[in-house]
Amino acid sequence: MRIALHSVLREGREEDYDREHATVPGDLLEALLRAGVRDWTIWRSGRHLFHLVDADDFARALDVLAGDPADHAWQRHMAAFVEGFEPGADERTGALSKVWNLREQSGAGGEEQAT
Repeated sequence: MRIALHSVLREGREEDYDREHATVPGDLLEALLRAGVRDWTIWRSGRHLFHLVDADDFARALDVLAGDPADHAWQRHMAAFVEGFEPGADERTGALSKVWNLREQSGAGGEEQAT
């Protein structure tokens, strides 16, 4: 499953956030993979971050990560940069509502592919 998230950076922390995400800790990567997260891409426009997450089951991944020390450490560290996540259609995960998809409408078939 692929979901989109939207978060907002604290004022003036854009460059710091970019620098911190140039390379994330190896133990965090391992935790994400164990939780069933296959891919995670983040784009930034000003203070706004847009995340595309590909996971087996993102709600389940959040449950797994909730007990992981590497994720706890990363979230505490990131709190200095991220103001918060915007609410999404799914209150549990914060996932945004999907409005449209080219592949689905065109009948190209198959599961959506992350690019």
